[in-house]
Amino acid sequence: MIRCLKSYDRRYFRGIGVTRRRATSEYGGALIETAVALPILLLLLVGATEFAMVAYGAIEVSNAANAGADYGSGSAIAAADTAGIQLAANTDAANLPLDPVTVGRSYICSDGTATVGAPPVVSCSSGAAVETTLTVNTQAAYSPPIHWPGLPSTFTLKGQAVRKVSP
Repeated sequence: MIRCLKSYDRRYFRGIGVTRRRATSEYGGALIETAVALPILLLLLVGATEFAMVAYGAIEVSNAANAGADYGSGSAIAAADTAGIQLAANTDAANLPLDPVTVGRSYICSDGTATVGAPPVVSCSSGAAVETTLTVNTQAAYSPPIHWPGLPSTFTLKGQAVRKVSP
């Protein structure tokens, strides 16, 4: 049995076609939204990458100071080896060139009193043992690949490690 479409049925179907055409004309909105959002997302991505690179450099400089202090705190002989401490720090920071590594030594008596004399002859008047504290400072200049307005073009990253030297 074939049913004949009446005129109001045809108008009903014609209305659906108009609705479909309107829906298809809104597809360009997604393209415009993407064009607006994409530069913002790229800016966030580049900023996060720059921050990660600075954080990596700071960790690298700090770990280099720790490596030098670990080497020097092993014994009194290693604590006196400034060149070896600097080499240990520079070797640990192979990905980042360090500015000169500085090594400092301080002396105190095990009972907390002040030491007498100057290095290499240091003693305690109370008869207590002399303890040596080793301080290693590292720093490196970091220049980001992209210069951001309002930020300096070069950052100085610093690291410091303090260790008590084993007797």
